[in-house]
Amino acid sequence: MTSKKTRAKRRILALTLLASLCSAGGVSAGPVEARYLVTIAGLHIGTALFSGTISPQAYQTGLTAQLTGLAGALTSGRGAVSVSGLLQGNRSLSNGYALSANNSQIRRTIQIAMNAGNISQVLIDPPFEPRDDRVPVLEHHRRNVADPVSALLMPVAGSGDMLASENCNRTIPVFDGVQRFDITLTHAETVTVNEPRKGYVGHALVCRARYAPVAGHRPLPATEYMANNRDMSVWLVPVEGSRTLIPYRIQVKTQIGNLIIDAQSIRGLSVDATASIKR
Repeated sequence: MTSKKTRAKRRILALTLLASLCSAGGVSAGPVEARYLVTIAGLHIGTALFSGTISPQAYQTGLTAQLTGLAGALTSGRGAVSVSGLLQGNRSLSNGYALSANNSQIRRTIQIAMNAGNISQVLIDPPFEPRDDRVPVLEHHRRNVADPVSALLMPVAGSGDMLASENCNRTIPVFDGVQRFDITLTHAETVTVNEPRKGYVGHALVCRARYAPVAGHRPLPATEYMANNRDMSVWLVPVEGSRTLIPYRIQVKTQIGNLIIDAQSIRGLSVDATASIKR
């Protein structure tokens, strides 16, 4: 049976997360909604929906994903995440993360209580099986981090061109409840997007991405493969009413083929983003 102490901790965490999700309230924010198609090796395996509000100072967003097609028939996988936080300079400072995911074998929840990117508590139910070879997560690994969804938001400091090449260049420290890793972005190119059917005509900032494990991971071949992977990129486009970029397309080379997460419809982007682009 669950102890009174454990139940009390969970109630405190639930209240903390609820307060976090409400912390962006009262700020004038613009709604954004993006629907993505997920494919791997050319096969349709799932869909994802990113939606919420993003203002110049704060965000309150959610992400839901579901496996479809053959993958869905085999595993019935789906998940939902809620996050909120503050936008300062070129950083998203998460105030809370709550994930619920399930497939045909297991249902798991991950709750992270955070304040401006600093983690105070993590609850995982059921917990992952302990592994002796897992790199320990220390206290300093839980400071100044973004959750995986907040890491998708790319604030741009100052008042200059949001799609300037230097806005790619950043390193994002991420903690997902188990692993602490860095995602480093560097500029690749700026491309023209002419897809009015999907909801955007303008430019996209294309950034190369690199993954660097820090803690919580296991030294497996798959981890080494991703750390050495130089075929990862993200296309970023601007959200209207804020100085924040969000993904239009993500591409990652995997050991079984290219994983592509591509916007199929997107609302809330800046329609005049091309005006400040130097041709």
